[in-house]
Amino acid sequence: MKIAYISTYPPRECGIATFNQNLMRAISANFPERRSLSQSGFVVAVNDSENLQEYEYPEEVKYVIRQNHQKDYIRAANYINTSNADACILEHEFGIYGGESGIYILPLLNRLEKPLISILHTILKEPSYVQRIIIREIAEQSSKVIVMSQRAVEFLTTIYDIAPEKIQIIEHGVPDLEEPELNPVRELSAFKNKRVLLTFGLISRNKGLETVVRALPKIVEKHPDVMYVVLGNTHPGVVKHSGEEYRDSLKSLAAQLKVSNHLAFINKFVSEEELINYLTAATVYVTPYLNEAQITSGTLSYAVGSGAAVVSTPYWHATELLAHNRGRLFDFKDADALADSVNDLLDNEDTLNTLKQNAYEYGLHLRWPKTGAEFIRVAQESCLNHDFSDKILKNSIVDPEILPKFSLAHVHRLTDDTGIVQHAKYGIPNLKEGYCLDDNARALIMALMAYQRNKSQEALELLPIYLSYIHYMQCDDGNFRNFLSFDRRYLDEVGSEDSFGRTIWALGHLISCAANNSYREFAMEIFHKSYPHFKNLQHIRGMANTIIGICLYLKVYPTDEGMQAEMVRLTQPLIEAYEKTQSPDWQWFEEGMTYDNAILPLALLHSCEITGDENAKRIAMNTMAFLDKLTLSNGYLSPVGNDGWYYRGGVFPTFDQQAIETMAMVMMHFQAYETFRQPEYIEKMFLSYKWFLGENTLRAPLYDYETKGCCDGLMPNGINRNQGAESTLAYLISHLTVLKAFELEYEYKKFDQAIKVC
Repeated sequence: MKIAYISTYPPRECGIATFNQNLMRAISANFPERRSLSQSGFVVAVNDSENLQEYEYPEEVKYVIRQNHQKDYIRAANYINTSNADACILEHEFGIYGGESGIYILPLLNRLEKPLISILHTILKEPSYVQRIIIREIAEQSSKVIVMSQRAVEFLTTIYDIAPEKIQIIEHGVPDLEEPELNPVRELSAFKNKRVLLTFGLISRNKGLETVVRALPKIVEKHPDVMYVVLGNTHPGVVKHSGEEYRDSLKSLAAQLKVSNHLAFINKFVSEEELINYLTAATVYVTPYLNEAQITSGTLSYAVGSGAAVVSTPYWHATELLAHNRGRLFDFKDADALADSVNDLLDNEDTLNTLKQNAYEYGLHLRWPKTGAEFIRVAQESCLNHDFSDKILKNSIVDPEILPKFSLAHVHRLTDDTGIVQHAKYGIPNLKEGYCLDDNARALIMALMAYQRNKSQEALELLPIYLSYIHYMQCDDGNFRNFLSFDRRYLDEVGSEDSFGRTIWALGHLISCAANNSYREFAMEIFHKSYPHFKNLQHIRGMANTIIGICLYLKVYPTDEGMQAEMVRLTQPLIEAYEKTQSPDWQWFEEGMTYDNAILPLALLHSCEITGDENAKRIAMNTMAFLDKLTLSNGYLSPVGNDGWYYRGGVFPTFDQQAIETMAMVMMHFQAYETFRQPEYIEKMFLSYKWFLGENTLRAPLYDYETKGCCDGLMPNGINRNQGAESTLAYLISHLTVLKAFELEYEYKKFDQAIKVC
């Protein structure tokens, strides 16, 4: 029995990492002939860093996944499938995998050919839509789902609709260690001649340590020999964003309450041997979490396993583990109740010892070797019952291996403190042409999408530049100018309707997914100031872009009846244009197909998503099908060329092909999938995207792997090698849309299989 483990892993400081290492050791301990962990299997470790060498992993780590690199997950699946592992164990916690709520793990699991056992460390009572989908998909791909409490079983069956027979409880393991005869911790200054209240683990605000500090004056008044010891480093994520602000606030609170001499911090990440010494040297162990939403607590399990007297708030795991007089509970944030409970235990040694004895006896069946034996039985059963033919063998519709690595290098080259320059000579910004509103609106959408994908700080730093450009170009009456010279002179009095609509789209996108409230409030101010000009729009592309922006706004503010009415009013001219022009052989809105064509059905798809209007949906489907027939029938995308455009009864122009046509096709097909949930739209989306990479009329890539920019167009004699903002942003927005679609692979592959079965 050899097992592949997918998890974080030491030396990364993470509770899941420690758990996985302990589990691997526990399983290996049941095979005494194996002299090293690597003989029992291997680890696929998840890094929180871009640097593959960030951690000096031990020999059992054979593969490393960078958290935010989707390709790494696919390659990891291939590595496991071709290994000698008999089964795979997944440690699941939303925060350790990439994408929204860790959704990047799903394509890996979908490709696994080995039986999978999944250990769920967090099960939310009120999951988001994506979180619920992730847990359900993990359960579907797993032969067994392991949880550590009865409450977790209840949640999985009632909230996530997972079959009870798929679930098994194996409680959190604890070290198979006893206190040494001479415990060195008892000689530390914080412990010597003290009665110690102890909390350990990575420090963050949700641990509620301030409740214990507030309880200290009442405890110390009666028991002046009490010391509260906090053992552990601050959580790395907290340090990254807030430094030691929380730890410092605890020190400040202790000073205000005049109990500084009764609070000690031991800032270290301890080994199991050290931890047992600390736990057994403490008088009372305290877990003061702030709310009930803690389905599993490894620190609590360790405390009970060591025979500690535990006083805890009544979070879910504590109410189960401390039942039957194995500990004491006090209410959340209730410092007085905590003080009373601690004082009672310190005053009554027999009561204290009874709690310790009850905890110790219960902890004996939690020791890691016994836990490891249970996991071995689960793994053996999974191997016996595993039928790989049940898995979907079809390759992914979206192949992440052909996607270039996402890079903002050329965007940075084109962007200064004013905005993004609209043109380039080859890969060099052409400053003579200045800036335009269209491109800065697109740049804002792109930066938001990049930030949404993986919280990119690089993208976040670009956001205020593009937003401030939009603000600078807004006139006093709410309309927008478009062009600005390099020396910041306005070059027009009022911009085009296209630039107006694209700006409303960008603002709606920002309102719907702002990185922070100040950005949303700023965008709202600009958006509402422009509102009076919605009624003046005359051209359907300006209307279409504006419709998309309003729909994004309405996803956040669905009760804004005035904006709903405006969106319906703007949709009507598109419907009327189609009905006036269409015929059996011409399913379009105008007599000619010109530029940014897919934006028109895309707008109707967004509109009917909000209103449910079946007529708008029908027209979107008809015009999409017409556009697809004209541009995708050769097996690759050949968009309408701008050399004369394409008119009813005329000749379809092959050149010049523009990147914004491709971007609109990519976004249209992805929105069509979101609307109809048919995998064919994902196929067409990816086929359209591959135009950038060389699947086009000339079989020539427009994406430049050297500059990370995109060439401006496909010409009869080759490629327009200039790499301006419009084409580069069109490529990056398309790339990010494909990555978003890839996150949904688990879903559309199922739909695809169901269609074939039918």
